[in-house]
Amino acid sequence: MGSGICKDRFVGEHVIDKRCFECFENGFKRLLDKYSVEPEKRKEFSSFLATALNKPKSSLTPEIQRELNKQFLRIIKIKDPFAEEKRLSNSIALTLYDEWKPKVLSAADPFDLALRLAIAGNIMDYGALSDFDIHSTIEKALIKPFAIDHSRDLREKTEKARSILYLGDNAGEIVFDRLFIETIGHKNVTFAVRSAPTLNDVTKDDAREIGIERVAKVISSGYDAPSTILHKSGEQFLREFMSADLIISKGQGNLEGLISRNDPRIFFLLMAKCDVVAELLNVKKESFLVYNINGA
Repeated sequence: MGSGICKDRFVGEHVIDKRCFECFENGFKRLLDKYSVEPEKRKEFSSFLATALNKPKSSLTPEIQRELNKQFLRIIKIKDPFAEEKRLSNSIALTLYDEWKPKVLSAADPFDLALRLAIAGNIMDYGALSDFDIHSTIEKALIKPFAIDHSRDLREKTEKARSILYLGDNAGEIVFDRLFIETIGHKNVTFAVRSAPTLNDVTKDDAREIGIERVAKVISSGYDAPSTILHKSGEQFLREFMSADLIISKGQGNLEGLISRNDPRIFFLLMAKCDVVAELLNVKKESFLVYNINGA
């Protein structure tokens, strides 16, 4: 299923779905409760959030998320509010890596199995979800057809590409990305992370914790929104982006930042975890997909 994709949903004047605002409010309420933020500071942040959501929008949803995140960190004076969740996610995923690595190696189609595991890992998202079950998600990903399936094109492109840029998303999820990169066996992969903590997105510290530098060169995007925003990205990242033969983009945030480019080099790998993204891609919520603008 690939027709009817609304690629201009997040471009132009950035008409942002009100459900994204509800997601922001719910997510930060969970954080305010988690850190037992005192009433006065809670009120201060709630006022900032209301102002940010009501002013004219000239930014993408992840850029607004970044603005809110910066203000939240200033108020509670914590560098990484998802540090505990990220460590736990990495630990759980590393245990699953030990379980699934032999299965991938002995599979009839190692590429397909590793790809499905990488997409299943996208469920490990504390920004979009308050809770998730990685075990049941893996079970579903192994048997459900991709709602958009351009995996054959992706396989061919990985075999022909001289260089691959892999855009990371969440901690925990990156362990499955590592397994997929190992399975591809490409010698020139660059793995991009966020420049600083934002939601539970991966930073260099998180990537180092699971050893992804063993299979790819790790660089920062130069920006700390939970997305890839090219006009805000660093010079090194932009050089890698512009020169890559193939770009593998993980997750909803990176999709929002890049889908409007209509770049045939980009393959989006994700699970549609919310109604807004599912409608954007014309798929059912909780669908798994591999999407490329030129995919057949």
